[in-house]
Amino acid sequence: MSQPSQPPMSPQLEFEATTPYEDYVRAEVLSSLQRPLTDDPGEPAFLITTQVMELWFTLLVHEWEAAARALRRDDLPTALAALERSTHELASLNASWEPIARLTPAQFNRYRKALGEASGFQSAMYRRVEFLLGEKSTALLVPYRNVPRTYARLEKALHEPTLYDEVLHWLARRGHAVPDSVLTRDVSARYEPDPGVEDVWQRIYAGDQSADECRLGESLTEVAERVWRWRNDHLVATRRAMGAKPGTGGSAGVAWLEKRARKTVFPEVWTARGRV
Repeated sequence: MSQPSQPPMSPQLEFEATTPYEDYVRAEVLSSLQRPLTDDPGEPAFLITTQVMELWFTLLVHEWEAAARALRRDDLPTALAALERSTHELASLNASWEPIARLTPAQFNRYRKALGEASGFQSAMYRRVEFLLGEKSTALLVPYRNVPRTYARLEKALHEPTLYDEVLHWLARRGHAVPDSVLTRDVSARYEPDPGVEDVWQRIYAGDQSADECRLGESLTEVAERVWRWRNDHLVATRRAMGAKPGTGGSAGVAWLEKRARKTVFPEVWTARGRV
């Protein structure tokens, strides 16, 4: 015997104060943060796109720090889960370019001067992203020395192991011959490729493709590829909007981005492939 159908439920419409959605998402706060400096109708897209990217940077730092902590306690499943989440987040970060990726020089020039000395290079959260990926230098702290809280956070991140450092220590604990010079390196310095680490990855990739080490290597490869796409998309968008002119904030603009786009994240995971 069929049961009588239940009447459709209506959403709750009455609340004592703000809606639970607003309390959780803080949408009104987010919407209040857009303060364009010109009347150009294209500037809000540039500003909001940049703010959205900052949120994605924050999430990537969260994921990669979680992965690093998991590797330190030999919890590979948790580390892999964080890395997998980050690949989807990187895809969304890269898609964030779409609203402004096709700016012409004339369109960008309508509000570019209003940016003054502001430059994406100055993003403290993006600096933490790069630190986790091994792009470290004490000189990169200089822009923040007059902002004590930000400087302290970045200085702490500078002296912490990178995500890749934690990967290599995990491999060493699993019996792989990671060179001592790599395991004891100064983690506040930029990571440089090492032939001994390449040997480790070559042996991993020549072995059981279902092994934990191979699964981790492929997760790192996926992250590295999407980071490269982010850098390349940044380069192309900038080249379209301003050509080879100097960047805001005194940066070299396209020339600096070209140099960044040529760098490989987790380098030996890539170079070892040519020897398998």
